[in-house]
Amino acid sequence: MFDDRATARRLAWLMIAVLAPGSAGDLAAQESDCGERAALRVAVFDDSRVAVPPNAMVVVRWTDSERMRRPVRETVGADGRLVLCAPRDARQATLWAEFGDKSSEEAVVAVVAGTSLDLALTLRSDPEPTGRLMGQVRDARTDDPVVAATVSVPDRLRVGETNRRGRFVLSGVPAGMQVLNVHHLGYAPLSYMVEISPGLTTEVEIGMVPDPVEMEPIVATALRLRRLEMKGFYERKYWGELSGTGTFYTAEDIERRRPVEISHMIADESGIRLECNVRRTDCRLVNTRLSSPVTGDCPLDFHVDGMPGRGMRLDDFVRPAEIGGIEIYKGLASGPAEFPSSRCGMVVVWTR
Repeated sequence: MFDDRATARRLAWLMIAVLAPGSAGDLAAQESDCGERAALRVAVFDDSRVAVPPNAMVVVRWTDSERMRRPVRETVGADGRLVLCAPRDARQATLWAEFGDKSSEEAVVAVVAGTSLDLALTLRSDPEPTGRLMGQVRDARTDDPVVAATVSVPDRLRVGETNRRGRFVLSGVPAGMQVLNVHHLGYAPLSYMVEISPGLTTEVEIGMVPDPVEMEPIVATALRLRRLEMKGFYERKYWGELSGTGTFYTAEDIERRRPVEISHMIADESGIRLECNVRRTDCRLVNTRLSSPVTGDCPLDFHVDGMPGRGMRLDDFVRPAEIGGIEIYKGLASGPAEFPSSRCGMVVVWTR
């Protein structure tokens, strides 16, 4: 079901042990809520292994026999601990901790129903600044994903491997100019200079050239905004576009369109209409898919930097040049868990 060698390369967890029966305390009470499902007891520490970072975030991605689920974010308690109950069909979990610009190494664990696992995640405080490298590898001729390509930078023990969609992540990459090496049988090896910014994620799109065709490799590089990275925008964008549950615009998309008002650009989306009064002093974005003669118009809620915009026009809140990212959710209750569910869908705007 899983490639043992690839999994072994990704293992970076510090401690996993089956808990002794009869464990007591608050965590035991939380664990009992898992019932017959597997439970992961997670503890987050700083690199001193003494202090507990307040409000640290644990990100977990469950994998069943067929697919990977969208990552889920949970905040640890005041003692730096929490219990995660696995879905009934989960077979593997990949999780890591985040706090500010720090993050732990990824932990990859097998999930077995009815068992409890202890897991410690240590936030790294590297002596040298690091960043994250994320990207996708495709065939330069067919544009198909290249699966199981090895991705690495020199002097770094961990070697990444692309998944079935050609995507990869390398964390803890030293800041500065690095040589990105990509190899796959049947393709010309690629070495590409990429600049890693400290505390940020650099994203690359790589086109590998099949041997023996003579073509120049194709590499496109983009630097993500720190604010959007911290708010989880890029993570939701990846999974939202993959599952078709949302539409996402970056600052580059907005700059290419150059809308006079951002509501005009959003209204160009299928299923959304901009309705205004005669003097255009009151305008709202309406979800036409959920409107009907019986229930009437179904206006989309909107949030700017996490704040709801009740009773205001979106264009009165923010100008297009100030926006770093937009999330549009048109389905019933399809918005991210960070925001209250909306009957008509929602628009989430993040400033730069």
